[in-house]
Amino acid sequence: MPNFMIAYYGGNQPSSEEERMAQMEKWQAWVKGLGDKIVNPGTPLPISKLITSNNVQDDNDPNSMKGFAVVKAENIDAAVKIAQSDPFLGNGGTIRVSEMMEMK
Repeated sequence: MPNFMIAYYGGNQPSSEEERMAQMEKWQAWVKGLGDKIVNPGTPLPISKLITSNNVQDDNDPNSMKGFAVVKAENIDAAVKIAQSDPFLGNGGTIRVSEMMEMK
């Protein structure tokens, strides 16, 4: 079964500790519900830089990639269904699903 990256973009930060805890509980329940389909439950990306051949700058775009998870699925349609159940969507964010090709 191939792996798929679920990439997180944008989204609203919790406004209180209670809201942060509620979001964390939803995420933990989502991960637990995926069972053996989860490869990497989530990797936050708190700091990013944009790099070109002649420049390096801070990535301050509020819609930049905020993190990713990796899941196993039969195909991209099945991975999309998993992503559609991700509680991150309730935070106003966007998700991109990409098949991960294994390099040999």
